[in-house]
Amino acid sequence: MNNRYFDANTPKVAAVVGFYMSAALVMVFVNKAVLNSSPDLPLLFLLLQLLIAVLLLHVAAMFIARVEIPKLELGTAKKLTPVVLVNIIGLIFNTLCLRDVEASFFQIARGLVLPLTIVVFSAHTRTVPSIRVGIAAGSVTIGFLLGVAPSAAVPSHVSPSSLSLLYGLLSSLFIAFHAVLIKSSLPYCNNSTIQLAYWTNLGSAIFLLPFVLLHREIFILEDLIHDSNWDGRVFLWGSVVTGIFGFLLCIAGLLSIKVTSPITHMFSSALRSVIQTLLGVWIFKDIMTVNRASSILVIMIGTVYYTWIKSLETAPPPRKDVDLEAIGNRKHEEDSDDGEATVVFGVSDEDEKA
Repeated sequence: MNNRYFDANTPKVAAVVGFYMSAALVMVFVNKAVLNSSPDLPLLFLLLQLLIAVLLLHVAAMFIARVEIPKLELGTAKKLTPVVLVNIIGLIFNTLCLRDVEASFFQIARGLVLPLTIVVFSAHTRTVPSIRVGIAAGSVTIGFLLGVAPSAAVPSHVSPSSLSLLYGLLSSLFIAFHAVLIKSSLPYCNNSTIQLAYWTNLGSAIFLLPFVLLHREIFILEDLIHDSNWDGRVFLWGSVVTGIFGFLLCIAGLLSIKVTSPITHMFSSALRSVIQTLLGVWIFKDIMTVNRASSILVIMIGTVYYTWIKSLETAPPPRKDVDLEAIGNRKHEEDSDDGEATVVFGVSDEDEKA
């Protein structure tokens, strides 16, 4: 096969992208199924996911050398408190948003992640984004507004409430804060994303536990156990599956960023959005209107455009090759002059195409 179109890394990239997409889709739809069956247990459900992820990290550390469990120190815990708090608050709003909206609408409700991340990052670094970045953020914002606009085609009983949209907005905002805080938090974890993931999951579980008790979800669970109409297997197995896939999603995200390019990673996310929409309509009988479909499309286009812009801004300069033939042709001139060699740099047409 022609190496210009295929190389040894292609199967690896395809496998990682497929793994990442599958784990992310399983997380969304199993989460939605559990929250549909047990809408009064969102915090307990989230707590179980976090505890399972911590347990699996300990198990993985027993067999994989690269998975290191950090030493629990009070000083490190204090330094990581901001990122842990932002993480758990974002997860709570994310869970509440998914509970209250349709699975296919979930990505619309959280559509402001990119614009808010750009705003938070610009405020944090005191920089002004480029015009093209502003156009991308504006496109995504328009897509969000298009999706949340009232539509006569959506029955009132499935129309997203103002509270659910607020959950989505706050979830997007805290995701933006979290993205900014991760970079400053990594040095406290020896620049290890695995160690940071452990601290984040464990700390989030500790902060979440009091709210589970205050919300009386333990007593609600006890009442549901004695309710013959409640299927506890959905909650139990859903917690196990999402806990496992939450752990796998962490690994998959790291692999996806390491093995694939940013554009490949973003295109896989766009494809996942399409699949998520189709599965939501098929599995949960979600209503798909022209407004919602247009909203998802505009958000995807704006996000892909932003990724393309950033890839251009961060691309390394083109490699300059030494024209050895030109050096050979000038050898006599070099010998006859002062001994200085003339080196000609150039980029061939094939390199430019590549």
